[in-house]
Amino acid sequence: MKQWVQSVATTYAGLAPRERLLISTAGALFGIAVLYLIVVSPILNAAERSDERLVTADQQLRLMQRLRREYDDVEQRLADVEGRIRSSPRGNLRTALETLAGEASVKVESMEPQASPANDTYRETKVEVGLRSVTLAQIVNYLHRIESAPQVLSVKALRIRTRPEQPELLDVTFTVSSFEPL
Repeated sequence: MKQWVQSVATTYAGLAPRERLLISTAGALFGIAVLYLIVVSPILNAAERSDERLVTADQQLRLMQRLRREYDDVEQRLADVEGRIRSSPRGNLRTALETLAGEASVKVESMEPQASPANDTYRETKVEVGLRSVTLAQIVNYLHRIESAPQVLSVKALRIRTRPEQPELLDVTFTVSSFEPL
């Protein structure tokens, strides 16, 4: 290796001044290019990647903040509903629905108990209510009374069909649930 360096130095010393300037310039440019590729370029790439990671992290932070707000909102609504369930009056769901139907001037055609899934915290009671030949105003009044009753009642499913012979009258079937703490 030492001989090779001496050989290059001897050859370089034997060159004309213009050739030495040309070789020196080319060597300096090569050194600058190597320095750029080995030191500067990785630093610039790392800085660019860090900017991209910063933007991504900022987007993820905003998403997490939005999800947290939504979660807190759902938790608050759940706590409100659980509070209403604990403090609501107890009673027979069918009796409550019949009373509300009378207040809304609606004749109930049928009330069928429905199976409800087991829960460790609450007992759910479901009833499917069938109404025949009612007006839209009557059904809206009845559903409003159900939703605003002191007992926590929830309409789970609703099917409305017009009557072929009297299009202004409706046949309505819906399921109502009530909850009681165990």
